[in-house]
Amino acid sequence: FVLQAVSSIYRTEAVGYTEQPDFLNMVVQGETKLSPLALLEVCLDIEKELGRVRTIRWGPRAIDLDLLFFGGQKMAAKKLHLPHPRLHERAFVLIPLREIAPEFFNGLQLEIPPQKVDLLFSRDDVKIMLAKRGLFIE
Repeated sequence: FVLQAVSSIYRTEAVGYTEQPDFLNMVVQGETKLSPLALLEVCLDIEKELGRVRTIRWGPRAIDLDLLFFGGQKMAAKKLHLPHPRLHERAFVLIPLREIAPEFFNGLQLEIPPQKVDLLFSRDDVKIMLAKRGLFIE
């Protein structure tokens, strides 16, 4: 995996199961020779290695890695859907994604009506916590 871009870190309230600390979110972009399913397995192995235990849906976790896109591929497999099926609902993903890959919002890969994008990006519950240069901006 060759890392190409890394977003700032954003803090949001927990989603789903809310009786837990805030989430820290970021997006990375990279290139790999792995297939989407093989990359997913690598991500699941990393989560396990870093202490993720899946007990409560959307419950507390040490780490959560999601594949959002894989080039322009579309996939609907049992373990993986590409693009991520709830991507358009998640400001905590879209805001850092726009930071590192604004081209996704120019109609190339992300099919979201412009008014919905404006609404998502005007939210004040997604706060930048740590910028790329290491500044605390909360």
